[in-house]
Amino acid sequence: MVEISPKAVPPVCKVMDYKKFLYEQKKRDKALKSKATKVIVKEIRFGPNTDDHDYEFKKKHAEKFLKDGAKLKAFVFFKGRSIVFKEQGQILLLRLAQDLEEFGKVEQMPKLEGKRMIMFIAPKK
Repeated sequence: MVEISPKAVPPVCKVMDYKKFLYEQKKRDKALKSKATKVIVKEIRFGPNTDDHDYEFKKKHAEKFLKDGAKLKAFVFFKGRSIVFKEQGQILLLRLAQDLEEFGKVEQMPKLEGKRMIMFIAPKK
């Protein structure tokens, strides 16, 4: 005897094989889990002094990632003394956000975490 709905009044029970019930429940859970959407996060790395050609190249990749439906994590990595150019890194990320405005919206504005300035962009539906 397997209790199907314990919250119902009176509780619903069914006479069946308990192992078969567990198997079917596991199968249902697995099917639901497979239908759940997985969030893919793609990363693009810049330096504080990234040149225009390199920027355009990476921007094209960012557009492709957003069109495919993946979130974008753009960051500027400061090596050694380049941490002095924080403003340049922020300007670079804000420029990227402005260029990708039609493909996605900014989820998190540029924020400095250690030696990285990180910004997240989510795709538009």
